Amino acid sequence: MRKPFSKSRSPIKARPVRVPGQSLNDARMDLMEDRVLTPLLVSGGLFIAAVLKWTEEFTGTVYSPWWITTCFLLAVIFTAYRVIRVLPLIRRMQQGEDGEKAVGQFLESLRSDGYHVFHDVVGDGFNIDHVLIGPAGIFTVETKTWSKPARGETVIEFDGESISRLGREPDRNPVIQAYAQAGWLRSVLQESTGYTLSVQPVILFPGWFIKSSGRPKRPIWALEPCALPVFLGNKNPVLDKSRIHAISYNLSRFIRNSEEERIQRERSFWHAMKPKKISIDD
Repeated sequence: MRKPFSKSRSPIKARPVRVPGQSLNDARMDLMEDRVLTPLLVSGGLFIAAVLKWTEEFTGTVYSPWWITTCFLLAVIFTAYRVIRVLPLIRRMQQGEDGEKAVGQFLESLRSDGYHVFHDVVGDGFNIDHVLIGPAGIFTVETKTWSKPARGETVIEFDGESISRLGREPDRNPVIQAYAQAGWLRSVLQESTGYTLSVQPVILFPGWFIKSSGRPKRPIWALEPCALPVFLGNKNPVLDKSRIHAISYNLSRFIRNSEEERIQRERSFWHAMKPKKISIDD
């Protein structure tokens, strides 16, 4: 098992700007915590105390305070253990979310160059962080917001087939993941448009210097986000405006249909969970 870096820092120099609806989301979460979660916890504690008291009232049994105190301490220890275990994961998820937001906001600037940008395209058990459709072609973009060492070099090496960070390969090869995402999107678009399309994967590493030492067998880019517009500009145009709009329309329709199907599945699930009314004939 590989040891994590003892001292590390986020590669994101500045936090992403706010996204649409974030104020409402923050207010909603604060309201949930203040008006729902806190009263529920207080009510739960009072309910337990009331049950114990009524049990004493009806049974005449007097419970030792050590019994409830022991249960409380065990609950505190269990909660602390779970929180300590999950905090690193939460921090990594937050860092990943910040990276995707920062890259997403950066990619939005490519719209002025004729690119259509899609974010968080959901597949079957996975998601593509971003999709670009424009003059240079169709690109899937995977963002890897890896922590950087507090000191020393921040170099990622790409040999055309695998990626290593500070001389160590990650548990999951991002190259294989990127190829799989591009293959899935290619199938989706070809089925919906009828076109024979080429989709190129791109892996972006915010805040890292990428050192390429080999030539990949299949087209793939491993870049720092700021280098992406240069690579796109150096690529010969392969799609005209009408083809870009047609492909983007079909992908947009696929995304909306997939979201509608997901909502319908959730509704069906909760509908099935509802208790059924039993009618009794006289």
